[in-house]
Amino acid sequence: MSERNVLGGPLERCGTDPMTGFLRDGSCTADPQDPGSHTICAVVTEEFLRFQREIGNDLSTPRPRWGFPGLVPGDRWCVTTANWLRAHRSGAAAFVVLACTHEEALDLVPLAVLREHAVDVPADPGDLLA
Repeated sequence: MSERNVLGGPLERCGTDPMTGFLRDGSCTADPQDPGSHTICAVVTEEFLRFQREIGNDLSTPRPRWGFPGLVPGDRWCVTTANWLRAHRSGAAAFVVLACTHEEALDLVPLAVLREHAVDVPADPGDLLA
């Protein structure tokens, strides 16, 4: 059975530049070996990245050893449900691409909350940051 998104449709690919997903396949798939549940497809902002650094989850610094390029505002990235929810509660949530967010995210985050941050990503994600 194919994986589903939070809207009930097929899970769409989140991003390939940089290549995201726990399995680095571009999708926010649910995987039993993923203890963090990287199931929310976020379009990161500077505020979100700053908050993540503050809680000890530095997503900006490249980590070549793990094939992690470091993120910049506008990147699409599969983030953990718990850390996204922490950011939301602190007023620093990233945008969410619902069609690319795995239905498992609903175990922690209500759909109504995800919808508050839902975005259709334009060809130039930088337009979101203006």
